[in-house]
Amino acid sequence: MAETARRSTPRYGSRPTMKDVAARAGVGLKTVSRVVNGEAGVTPDTERRVQEAIEALGFRRNDSARVLRKGRTATVGLVLEDLADPFYGPLSRAVEEVARAHGALLINGSSAEDPERERELALALCARRVDGLIVIPAGGDHRYLEPEIRAGIATVFVDRPAGRIEADAVLSDSFGGARQGVAHLVAGGHRRIGFIGDQPRIHTAVERLRGYRAAMEDAELAVADHWVSLGSTDPDRVRAAAVAMLSGPEPVTALFAGNNRVTVTVVKLLAQWERPVALVGFDDIELADLLGITVVAQDAAALGRTAAERLFRRLEGFDDAPSRVELPTVLLPRGSGEVPPA
Repeated sequence: MAETARRSTPRYGSRPTMKDVAARAGVGLKTVSRVVNGEAGVTPDTERRVQEAIEALGFRRNDSARVLRKGRTATVGLVLEDLADPFYGPLSRAVEEVARAHGALLINGSSAEDPERERELALALCARRVDGLIVIPAGGDHRYLEPEIRAGIATVFVDRPAGRIEADAVLSDSFGGARQGVAHLVAGGHRRIGFIGDQPRIHTAVERLRGYRAAMEDAELAVADHWVSLGSTDPDRVRAAAVAMLSGPEPVTALFAGNNRVTVTVVKLLAQWERPVALVGFDDIELADLLGITVVAQDAAALGRTAAERLFRRLEGFDDAPSRVELPTVLLPRGSGEVPPA
């Protein structure tokens, strides 16, 4: 009884092999290989015995070893900023669908907006011999990937371009989208408009700030220093920045939020503010249509799909110079951006 229980205990980390299947079925290793790979030359009775042994042992074909013999692992890696950010859900899903259509498995991980963690994760994926990488960069120096790219790992950057190397990039029009969003507020009569964005080292934050300034310049409106705040998207930091802009003798009458996390914090603050304030956010957020939040929306799924398609073109031998694709954004007026100046 004890002996039977001991034998049935799983041996974690020790998987059954084709040799184990052959021994249980009483056949040769080559016969098991033919059955597993769907090859001819095996009698129905022998095939039945092998399949029974496979089922009894829980054997699974080692696809990684199989594809390694062909020089490809049929896996691609995706390095995201934050897996919990709703923006990256449709992006990741789109990448996965393209990978699946090409018979590949997607492995993803989060850099938590930490350049060193991004580097460690990307190199760990390379060490596991992924065929390609899609990276949403946290850092500004990607020379660490040059040896991997030379070794044949296709690499595409998405949402933000690579730093200090030439590589394919798929981006949204952050500059144009922010310019359009702020121009919308100006057209509504606002002259004092605040901008709250992400870290100044992040490409998208810089481009959206540039779009804000361009729209204000187009309208010949001066920008006071305290109308602009870049930094962490931590709610306390964003709330403090917004309160500072909305207070004082000449408060702003409208705010432009540089990304979805900033928008969420500002929406919560304005719900309790004593006077109406117009708001336009960059990135759509959940329930924004029901809450009446005006946004500049980017197509996260299109970003992921375009980047993945570019990656697989590279893997199929497409060998032209690295290029940058910029996808358009769209302004969605829903009410918050149409509040007139108090």
